[in-house]
Amino acid sequence: VQLQASGGGLVQPGGSLRLSCTASGVTLNYYAIGWFRQAPGKEREGVACISSGDDGSTYYVDSVKGRFTGSRDNTKNTVYLQMNSLKPEDTAVYYCARAHYPGSTCPADYGYWGQGTLVTVSS
Repeated sequence: VQLQASGGGLVQPGGSLRLSCTASGVTLNYYAIGWFRQAPGKEREGVACISSGDDGSTYYVDSVKGRFTGSRDNTKNTVYLQMNSLKPEDTAVYYCARAHYPGSTCPADYGYWGQGTLVTVSS
């Protein structure tokens, strides 16, 4: 199983980015997917979680509620994190992770992590 987060970049405060989490060898819709971030000098932080399949419920850390939205496109086997109204404090490397077990819901126990993508929010 290989996960890959992509879509990061440099954006001005107030701007938007959409991150993608793709995978080979696994159907992402069967698993809860989490988004995490780690800023320089800080611990990794859970940002969002999207439950599997028909549940599809989403959970967000308070600091991103109302600004970030998680979603899935099962035809593309991709999970997204839409990030709006970005702030400098959102600057971090963002990772996606897959829960251990199919049918998982949030909060989940994650067993597979992808390589991250850097998001820099700066003017």
